[in-house]
Amino acid sequence: MHGKHSGPVPGSISGSIVAAIAAGVLILPFSAYADDPVPGSSKGGTPGPAAPADVKITTELPGKITVDNKSEKTTVTAKVANGGTKDSGPVTLSVVGFDGMRITAVEGCVPIPAGRLPQGSNSGYACAIDNIAAGKDRSYQVAATFDLQKTGKICLPVTMGTGEKLIWQQGPVPFGTSQPTPNAPDTPLLLGTTNVPFGPENPPAAGDLPRTGPADSTLPLGLAALALLAVGGTGIWWTTRKAGRP
Repeated sequence: MHGKHSGPVPGSISGSIVAAIAAGVLILPFSAYADDPVPGSSKGGTPGPAAPADVKITTELPGKITVDNKSEKTTVTAKVANGGTKDSGPVTLSVVGFDGMRITAVEGCVPIPAGRLPQGSNSGYACAIDNIAAGKDRSYQVAATFDLQKTGKICLPVTMGTGEKLIWQQGPVPFGTSQPTPNAPDTPLLLGTTNVPFGPENPPAAGDLPRTGPADSTLPLGLAALALLAVGGTGIWWTTRKAGRP
């Protein structure tokens, strides 16, 4: 896999920034907004409280991915863009997996140590970006696995520098299908759709073979899409895990 980038390449990032991320400097905030996710590839995304007025950072995810039914492997393109009028300066894009979706690699990025992962997540990578010029974007190829017997979600927070000031967060937003296809080579999953797991407790209807192909592309979006969580109108924050914490 190779990340596709526009603007300065990640190789120009100083080693100290990457080392800081690898050491777990990031404390990712789990921000709270009540707005429903908007349609499109930025579904489930919203600016964070530290978003500058003239730097409009957003992220995008594909509307559809496919999971190999045997290996459970999949790939996702994660894009971060600056739609503002000024350069972003250093920012960090994180790619975090939840439930049945586990992030296994992101080209050019470093894994977030297990003890520093956001609570409730199972995996994550941090991508230090030295700058995104106004009107430019970066794309990263993400390798992941998806346990089709579970639901699965992904989250793309963007913070300033290597700190915790949140300027954008997409998700945790689900990928899934309401029509499991266990007998097909792969299963298409749609962004914003909560997965209906296939397993002993949820077999295909008797006499009804799982449908594959174009019909799957008509699955409704957003059946149970997770917007950013709101708790009492104020929100909750991701914190680092510490030894001995229940």
